[in-house]
Amino acid sequence: MGKVIAIANQKGGVGKTTTAVNLSASIGVLEKNTLLIDMDPQGNSTSGFGINPYQVESSIYDCLINARPLKDVLLQTEISYLKVAPSNIDLTGAEIELVPQMAREYKLKEAISPLKDEYQYIFVDCPPSLGLLTLNTLAAADSILIPIQCEYYALEGVTKLLNTIDLVKKNLNPNLEIEGVVLTMYDSRTTLSQQVKEEILKHFKEKVYNTFIPRNVRLSEAPSYGKPVILYDVRSTGAEAYINLAKEVVNHAEGIR
Repeated sequence: MGKVIAIANQKGGVGKTTTAVNLSASIGVLEKNTLLIDMDPQGNSTSGFGINPYQVESSIYDCLINARPLKDVLLQTEISYLKVAPSNIDLTGAEIELVPQMAREYKLKEAISPLKDEYQYIFVDCPPSLGLLTLNTLAAADSILIPIQCEYYALEGVTKLLNTIDLVKKNLNPNLEIEGVVLTMYDSRTTLSQQVKEEILKHFKEKVYNTFIPRNVRLSEAPSYGKPVILYDVRSTGAEAYINLAKEVVNHAEGIR
């Protein structure tokens, strides 16, 4: 039975999609059957693998609104163990179209259910807002992985996210857990990064991954080439960090210490 992990933070610009693309790619490289579902209408996780969101014939929108089987929209990436369920701008309308539907918060869970045995890891890239798309993701997820950037207002967005998680647990998904917290855009030379790290460690304790994602030029360049950083420059510090994070995630999920 595969594990469904939502990658979410209501605050934008925290490295959420960067983490979704590069973590799923790195776990695929570790030869774990992996699926990445792009639930963000901007389609950045889709284009991060060189897939043009405007040219896909069908997307996750069709699964949510037209009950199309999820397996019918999946696209193969350059990594043999990784497939992507693409998104495009159609998904913007899904927020409104879902409103009158029965069990509207569980559409993604229904779509994922037939495939849970086929994939060891199913990652879902959430939009940076609290709407029906994010609620669908949190209702479908076993756990949530939270990227937090090393910036001054980092904890402000996290407080709102934790309140959301509590609400989801009470009303939609009582089994939802925090998978882990990853610090992004980390620069060990700055006092600010050190201060944010200390605050996050104080708040989340053992939930914080040992791997910090650094600020890295290659990591920033990779999306413009439609590649995860591990395919763009495997020797970069960004690629190394995401491989290390992938190993941490897998070891935790498989009970390896």
